[in-house]
Amino acid sequence: MEKKFVSVVLYLHNQENNIKNFFDSSYKTIKENFENVELICVDDSCSDNTISAVKDYFSVSFPCDNISVLKMGSYQGLEASMNAGRDYSIGDFVFEFDTPQIDYTNDIIMKAFDSVNSKADIAIVAPSGNSSLSSSLFYGIFNMFSRNRNKICSDTFRLISRRAINRIKSISDFVPYRKALYANCGLKCETIKYKPDKKIHIKKEKATYERFNLAFDSFVYFTNFLERLSTGISAFFLLFTIGSLIYAFWDHFTNGSIIEGWTSTICFMSFGFFGIFVLLTIILKYLSVIVNLIFRRQKYIVESVEKIGGSV
Repeated sequence: MEKKFVSVVLYLHNQENNIKNFFDSSYKTIKENFENVELICVDDSCSDNTISAVKDYFSVSFPCDNISVLKMGSYQGLEASMNAGRDYSIGDFVFEFDTPQIDYTNDIIMKAFDSVNSKADIAIVAPSGNSSLSSSLFYGIFNMFSRNRNKICSDTFRLISRRAINRIKSISDFVPYRKALYANCGLKCETIKYKPDKKIHIKKEKATYERFNLAFDSFVYFTNFLERLSTGISAFFLLFTIGSLIYAFWDHFTNGSIIEGWTSTICFMSFGFFGIFVLLTIILKYLSVIVNLIFRRQKYIVESVEKIGGSV
């Protein structure tokens, strides 16, 4: 049995029907392999009986376990809630479970630990096979333009060393997208693939405005995709402007019947748009530098922290 102190951070939002299976399987496996374990259940405004089910389960099955319920002040979404849970954890290693739904075998948990304990600081556990079209498109573009060698993908859970957490906090208190920051923190990440149980369908978070906004922010923070896109568009219109200028001069000297003042107007507009596109490109570059230098501070609101078990 491992003597390392591990924290298990579990995100909960109306998961009343799935938590028992998670505790009987994944959490039990962790308990059987580690002497010191803390469980942090992040309650992101559950409107069903999820938290009551958690309390009922541990009052019977593991009454002396170190269990905390971190209640968010309002619904804040997966990223902010899990950032709060990770910040509250004190373990040498931290398991991050974005959902209690399980489509993997328990041996993958210890494979992740063996990876982080020996050769990597972050282990990403991800299902093999095809993702949804939107996910494949997002991850494909992100990885293509990412500034880091570590690639991100659609994962199920991850294990992070305390060294990686300290590194992330030293980079910024604001973590807009955990996957991207973990991949760009400068430490080694290893992705562990598993064959998912096709009988079990893990319900993913719906593509809401917040998710689209998160994806856009991730492109700005961690890739040069938008910078290249804007530069490409500026270059296209710049070439178009130069072409218009050349055409204006050519038409002026070859066509004597043009309206008076047309050539000077086109030249003036061409030079004007040329200057605008150059300035926009410079401004976008400065904005990208500013974004790299300044991260907003993470804002999440925790209403309360409730202990429902003993201490380790």
